Amino acid sequence: MSDAILAIDQGTTSSRALLFSRQGEMLASAQQEFTQHFPADGWVEHDPLEIWQVTTDVCNQALAQLPARQNVVGIGITNQRETTLVWDKSSGEPIYPAIVWQDRRTADTCRRLRNEGQEPLLRERTGLLLDPYFSATKLAWILDKVEGARERAGRGELAFGTIDSWLIWKFTNGQRHVTDATNASRTALFNIHTQQWDEELLKLFNIPASLLPEVLDCAADFGTATEGLEGRQIPITGVAGDQHAAMIGQACFAPGMIKSTYGTGCFALMHTGDTPKASSNRLLTTLAYRINGEPHYALEGSIFIAGAAVQWLRDKLGIIREAAETEALAASLDGNHGVYLVPAFTGLGAPHWEPDARATICGLSRDSGRAEIARAALEAVCYQTRDLLEAMEKDAGHSTRALRVDGGMIANNWLLQTLADITDTTVERPRMIETTALGAAQLAALQLGLFASLQDIAKHWTQERQASPHIDATTRATMIKGWQAAVRKTLAE
Repeated sequence: MSDAILAIDQGTTSSRALLFSRQGEMLASAQQEFTQHFPADGWVEHDPLEIWQVTTDVCNQALAQLPARQNVVGIGITNQRETTLVWDKSSGEPIYPAIVWQDRRTADTCRRLRNEGQEPLLRERTGLLLDPYFSATKLAWILDKVEGARERAGRGELAFGTIDSWLIWKFTNGQRHVTDATNASRTALFNIHTQQWDEELLKLFNIPASLLPEVLDCAADFGTATEGLEGRQIPITGVAGDQHAAMIGQACFAPGMIKSTYGTGCFALMHTGDTPKASSNRLLTTLAYRINGEPHYALEGSIFIAGAAVQWLRDKLGIIREAAETEALAASLDGNHGVYLVPAFTGLGAPHWEPDARATICGLSRDSGRAEIARAALEAVCYQTRDLLEAMEKDAGHSTRALRVDGGMIANNWLLQTLADITDTTVERPRMIETTALGAAQLAALQLGLFASLQDIAKHWTQERQASPHIDATTRATMIKGWQAAVRKTLAE
């Protein structure tokens, strides 16, 4: 029998299950979208029970495809980060829908706390900013708005978790209330220096400590999945937030290495070593991963909308039937014809951090059509990545040599080349672009002893395609100038 790992990639718009061999080859996969709820302007919610059902469905679909002589020895989980839910410890029932990382309902709370001078404390302890993006204000909102929630929390009846905690609780039939250090580091309640929940921040947000999960390394014993897998019992041995799992899958284990993942949003992380590096350019200081009790850190730039803009073209505008159409549409033009889309549908992330910004399309004329809008949606990903890399270079004090990219969007070769052109950087696409799920599987395999070390994992990374900049500096500068003007108009709204 050969060993296989089940990787669960619970994302913002879909749940996926992938089976990997020890060598990193994908043996089987299944994917299913789930419902997005938008109950008010800037609000985004998910049904936790639907996420659980969809997740177990795709796991069982993938397991049904398992080749002969393959034995599933472990589970790795990676998940959309910051998404916040609270459930009853006795019944396992959520007391409110999951509030998604994109949700902006607590913008006023963040603004008030910032005006009260609380952001320096938060930034020093967590490396984050006061923004609705992170879990703390979402959790406080649920406790304040759901009738009786604060009283029940005070009595120790409720549990808080990000999606990883929720899935582990369900898989283990309520036996384990745990998370990993990367997900904990995104709550705005976890001290990245002491590697503990921070008492002063819990007091600031009025969060009872009894709500919180135990924090483990990324490769650890998270319990055994006894529920939802049609009678199978499989240990859960690897967990990381999606961007951190992608960093593992991209083998970015040395300071200065950068990976950028293109899914619903876009997230670029630069490894900065074993000590946190504060940003002077409104980037986040975050955990890269924690292995054997040793934390490694990264600078992160977060873009809230990337692939979600293409989803908008499909589902709301109806100008494409499937995402793959955007490649041919963008390539059909000899330029962007002055059309820019700033996809601030749920605010702007780094380096602007403006939760109230809303999306704009600039430069439309009577000649503009679906090709121009599709191209603008793809180019927006590249411009936003350039903004992040520029900020990282300023913080790190050196230029970017190469950018390792992954995620569903990056299968688009036109986007890959345009990313190199606009960022003026060599862009590397790995043979296995599902690096988020792969990273979760590799963490699980590391805990099980199938890998000896992170360096052992790095030996398996291989490049499939590389793109180098082709356009001249003048053309690049003109394109960037147009983008910056469009962002200024968006921020001025």
